[in-house]
Amino acid sequence: MGTVTEKKTAVADSTIETGHLWQRPGFLIRRLNQIHVALFFESCKDFAITPVQYGLLTTLSERPGLDQTSLCAEVGVDRTTMADVLRRLEERGLVKREPSPADGRQKIANISSKGRRVMNEMYESMREAQVRFLAPLDARERIEFIRMMMQLVEGNNQYGRTLLKHFD
Repeated sequence: MGTVTEKKTAVADSTIETGHLWQRPGFLIRRLNQIHVALFFESCKDFAITPVQYGLLTTLSERPGLDQTSLCAEVGVDRTTMADVLRRLEERGLVKREPSPADGRQKIANISSKGRRVMNEMYESMREAQVRFLAPLDARERIEFIRMMMQLVEGNNQYGRTLLKHFD
């Protein structure tokens, strides 16, 4: 592990400057998430759907019939959060759950026709939030920013509360 002095030296030798709060990647990522969520809610206010709920609806529209564990790996949230998100969407009639034919202890989730309709109606509003979020970057920078974020997520996937399947 090394001593505190060794760790400080390793950081000092790094190309990453973390002295000021605004130079810390973790701070900036958290702030970017806050900004994105605010833009998402502003653009999508008429739908009362969170970014995680929209991500789950998108996943179920692309990959119907997944169990809760598989959904966690697709969306990147823990089991408790997933159970809550599924329950809320089911209460609103946007998702249907039924026992798995292979294992009655598991429930399989599917997007309902109402859920698909809401997701489709919401698409342009969701897209507007993404476009507004990336607006300060030019087209080339947007592509590079997305590429680098994917690289960071893939390279650090093992540290998340839930492993994303896409990067396994």
